[in-house]
Amino acid sequence: MTIAERYARFAGHEAHGVSPAYERLAHSVSRDDRLLTLIGSLAPAKQQPNLLFGVVRLLGGPVEDPAAFRDYALANWSAIEAEIRTRVTQTNEAGRCAVLLPLLAALPQPLALLEVGASAGLCLYPDRYAYRYAGGGPTTDASGSHLIGTGEPVLDCVATNLAPPARRPEVVWRAGLDLNPLDVTNPADVAWLDALIWPEHEHRRARLRAAAAVAVADPPLLVRGDLVDDLPALAAQAPADATLVVFHTSVLYLVPAPRRAAFAELVRGLPGHWIANEGPLVLPYDGLPQPPSGAHFNVLALDGQPLAWTRGHGQEITWFG
Repeated sequence: MTIAERYARFAGHEAHGVSPAYERLAHSVSRDDRLLTLIGSLAPAKQQPNLLFGVVRLLGGPVEDPAAFRDYALANWSAIEAEIRTRVTQTNEAGRCAVLLPLLAALPQPLALLEVGASAGLCLYPDRYAYRYAGGGPTTDASGSHLIGTGEPVLDCVATNLAPPARRPEVVWRAGLDLNPLDVTNPADVAWLDALIWPEHEHRRARLRAAAAVAVADPPLLVRGDLVDDLPALAAQAPADATLVVFHTSVLYLVPAPRRAAFAELVRGLPGHWIANEGPLVLPYDGLPQPPSGAHFNVLALDGQPLAWTRGHGQEITWFG
């Protein structure tokens, strides 16, 4: 896939219907030879739209208007390039817990959670967040939604072919593994997490602040390390009387294919369970049904068995398992 095709695909499949600003921007970049040449000077892993757009947002540049973005990028490419070379996308979307919850709640309790690619660890608190599911199960509010838990943040999700769980999981241990773990008590790290949120998504910014407050009150164990080399040692720290759950969401696309295969082989050999929530081209499965629409979907899988289509920010789950 060329860089132009990558940006056009991002516009049409990931940003379409989710972020009009990023949809316009990605389409514009996909047709701009000067910007494509600059992006092409970066390593392939650094060419992704989310990284470029997030860095420009972090630096205070414009992302709403493609012409203004182009002018800014051409005039400030050296600063943009320097940031891109030192950063990776570490979107820490607590909303993804809403699509993980049906699996987590159904496993033998209590749980020991280990997230691979944990960023700041905000997805390690599925037991602390509240959930509001539309489209499945008995309702408990006037809007026709099914509510689970209390407090903030409240994670909204549309559930299809799925009765939402009756309860939140019991978590007795939580840890994260990341090449560059972020610290929610560090304003610079929080600024990067904020920059990775798409322009129109003020609800996600509010959710980031609420989830960060939960993490600050009870910080998780975050370990700097590699998903293959350092996973066994961290998994061995989990309490023996809890069900170990190794999970990850929208992480493995950053990992070279041979390393992905090594990780999958390793995690299958660990005790407990493995929850993957990745794109269908990142972790391929045989016999997948058609996705609900042409939008970008991940595949939610338990121990290698695909069970549901999910949207990238946790806003939708369609069960087929």
